[in-house]
Amino acid sequence: FRGMCLVAVNVMGMETSSLLPNDWHTALLPVYLKAYYHECGLMKYTRCVLVIHNLVHQGRGPLNDFHLLTLPDDYLEKFMLDDPIGGAHLNIFMAGLKTAHRLVTVSHGYAWECQTMEGGWGLHDVVKENAWKLRGIVNGIDNKEWNPEFDVHLKSDGYVNYSLNTLETGKATCKSALQRELGLPVRSNVPLIGFIGRLDQQKGIDLIAEAVPWMMEQDLQLVMLGSGRKDLENMLHSFEVQYRDKVRAWLGFSVRTSHHITAGADILLMPSRFEPCGLNQLYAMQYGTIPVVHAVGGLRDTVKHFDPFTDSGLGWAFKPAEASALIHALGNALWTYHDFKQSWIALQKRCMSQDLSWDNAAQQYEEVFLAAKYQW
Repeated sequence: FRGMCLVAVNVMGMETSSLLPNDWHTALLPVYLKAYYHECGLMKYTRCVLVIHNLVHQGRGPLNDFHLLTLPDDYLEKFMLDDPIGGAHLNIFMAGLKTAHRLVTVSHGYAWECQTMEGGWGLHDVVKENAWKLRGIVNGIDNKEWNPEFDVHLKSDGYVNYSLNTLETGKATCKSALQRELGLPVRSNVPLIGFIGRLDQQKGIDLIAEAVPWMMEQDLQLVMLGSGRKDLENMLHSFEVQYRDKVRAWLGFSVRTSHHITAGADILLMPSRFEPCGLNQLYAMQYGTIPVVHAVGGLRDTVKHFDPFTDSGLGWAFKPAEASALIHALGNALWTYHDFKQSWIALQKRCMSQDLSWDNAAQQYEEVFLAAKYQW
């Protein structure tokens, strides 16, 4: 099972509780709460708020398995989805969406995308019918673990902790340490671009691959950390072999290295084809690393496009998900990095000055819990 919380809330002096299941793995909770408790006069003040992290995975199965759920026969219709390709099947997520008191997605953009054919993955009509109880809330981050001022992974090997006040010197030191660690030429004036993520089509690594020939014509360094499809791992390795002085590929995953890249890179690439929320762009901004992202889901919500005329924004967001759009956005980022240093530093400071902690998200979740309490 994925995470599930029990939250106690006091509404007008009445002690109540809310279940907080996440994704299809625990989407049966609102169903059982309704069938075996509410309809039997039990736990009548308990509410269920179902959180949608990724609608792709739905808990599908054959209709014949319905009897294994030990639910009343009239509940079958809540699970039955007629897929144009696979035919009628049992869908656990759909039943949870229908019976939960409130729904939350992990960003405002993803809440909208879940109601489209492209982003709903067959459940868009169900989500649209229940949009009245749906709200998007962007995830927060652990600002103790992901904080350049206290990051335990920046206390050795030439890395240093830094804050908003020591941004320029601290980040430069971390950049040099990352270059030395990975065997890249130590150059303070070359933009260092990072990618951290799973190697599959969703994360848009193929867009980076298409852009590599153009990138290698620029004066930059590229560091990529991730694992996934074997063909993509081999492709990243081939880039390192071909462009030995400019590219490094770390195949696998390392928490320590992900912190080092986040602190040492100047730019983080996130060209995901879909991204319900995304965390790496939030981590990057906390460290003064500028995100260049595909304008989708939580990436569009959290990375406001840089406007040089008003000196506002937090990075570059491009669309559509094509290599040419990525190149255009990255080209503008590199131009700003080289020729408009004060704008670049101001951009970094705006990113670092945000409150990206869970405090704001927690307040919004509390509002959802309170709204659920008044729902009968």
